[in-house]
Amino acid sequence: MSPSLVLLGVFVYGFIGWNIKISVTDWKGQLETDNYVGLFWYKQLFADETFHNDARNLLIFTLVFILGSMSVGLLLALLMDKGVRGENILRSIYLFPMGISFIATGIVWRWLLNSDPGEGTTGVNDLLGLVGVHSDWHKSDSQWAIAAIALPAGWALSGYVMALFLAGLRGIPDELREAARVDGATEFRVYWHVVRPMMYPVLMSALVILAHISLKTFDLIYAIAPLDPRTETPAIFMYLTAFRGNFYARGAAIATLLFFAIAVVIVPYIWYSIRKERTAR
Repeated sequence: MSPSLVLLGVFVYGFIGWNIKISVTDWKGQLETDNYVGLFWYKQLFADETFHNDARNLLIFTLVFILGSMSVGLLLALLMDKGVRGENILRSIYLFPMGISFIATGIVWRWLLNSDPGEGTTGVNDLLGLVGVHSDWHKSDSQWAIAAIALPAGWALSGYVMALFLAGLRGIPDELREAARVDGATEFRVYWHVVRPMMYPVLMSALVILAHISLKTFDLIYAIAPLDPRTETPAIFMYLTAFRGNFYARGAAIATLLFFAIAVVIVPYIWYSIRKERTAR
């Protein structure tokens, strides 16, 4: 395992440390400078209205993305758990969107979420027009415009969540469910009192994975609505700041904040998993 640990240390944690080092300097422009400025960029970001807007967009995107993916994935898993014909084919169909890159998904959904009225109407609005409904989706002036981009993200990951939940459901011994039914429990009570508690580890795994993906999502948003403040997130802001504006230190500060935001989600889960394993021993 030594070569893998060395590569991981250099190309993951080494680069994370280098990024943090840059974030406390004044590097602007093509020529690197390493003058120490402390937490200057972090203080500037917390006072920046653009960063506040991006953080709010990210929160909305994360909530809609996670709730949508978990709800659809759980529903599909429950239906598949009952046993259906062609289950292997259906599983492949539901998992297929995850195999498509977010760039390709974004390009397709940019057409599906087209908000042009009249003869230019295409995609989902073309179907909604049959019942007299039209939506501006991510081009809306609403503060929830970013939620429209969470739809394709949920579409892409709901099949993966379905696979996680289905594996968890299939891992529960049938004897436990049958014993509950023999005691007179309804199907709802079987799922609520027997299945639900045993699905908690799978639920936490899915939650952590989806939260991690949502916090660092860049390509999907950029493919659907590039350079739009209504759908801008810290990841987009970081890219524009560092690679369009050449403010590398400020961009590194944004990336560092995203890293710590992801760590807030993942570290407690890892700590809980390790503690649970030690308790089980």
